[in-house]
Amino acid sequence: MGYDIERFVGYVNEGLLCSICRDVLQDPLQAPCEHAFCTACIHGWLLHHSNCPEDRQVIDVAVLRPLYRYMKNDLNRLQLHCRNREYGCEMVCSLESIDRHERECEYSQIPCSNAGCSVQVERRNLDGHLAVCEFRSRECPNGCGYTILSAEDTQHNCVAELRTELELLRSEMICRVEEAKHEMESRLDSQRRHMVQKESILQNEIEELKSQMSRMMSDVRSLMAAERQHRQELEQAELEKREL
Repeated sequence: MGYDIERFVGYVNEGLLCSICRDVLQDPLQAPCEHAFCTACIHGWLLHHSNCPEDRQVIDVAVLRPLYRYMKNDLNRLQLHCRNREYGCEMVCSLESIDRHERECEYSQIPCSNAGCSVQVERRNLDGHLAVCEFRSRECPNGCGYTILSAEDTQHNCVAELRTELELLRSEMICRVEEAKHEMESRLDSQRRHMVQKESILQNEIEELKSQMSRMMSDVRSLMAAERQHRQELEQAELEKREL
């Protein structure tokens, strides 16, 4: 939608009006047939149509172009009232600078900055509202360190608040201790399983070594027996040699 033509001071050229909403062009685009539209208006139109709303020539988004420079300059020089005129703002400025003015206008309706407050006030009255807003917060004057809302002043009890805080801290500490305990137990259990596994592996290796040693001892005994047999045979051969 464009700017309400009723806000403008003096005559507005017909060529500076949107062909769809008939208000003064806002973020204008121009078709090849030279008809101009607000960006929002023509995009909305082309969702359901494929032609210019003025002369029915076929158009699409790809052929839309910015407004001619001279038309853009004429548009920017138009004078109009601030949208907050109904609240008392008497500012009249060019279309080119109206957005900047309205962002800073003292008569703009803005929300209260206090969480939970839904009141809308004029920017110029915001400080006064914040001073009395029931949702304003401040630090407890008794020194407990709590931030309290104005509406809670009569209900605030430093001792009760600190006791609640202490209980919360205690609960949090217990939870952390339990978590640390479970984590430590998990680690110990993991190490214990690892040690048992290593012990089993070592035990198997020891048994294997014992088996190998037993086989070696058996082989040694066999070799010693074979050596004695061989020595006896040599001695017998020596005796037979002497007899011969």
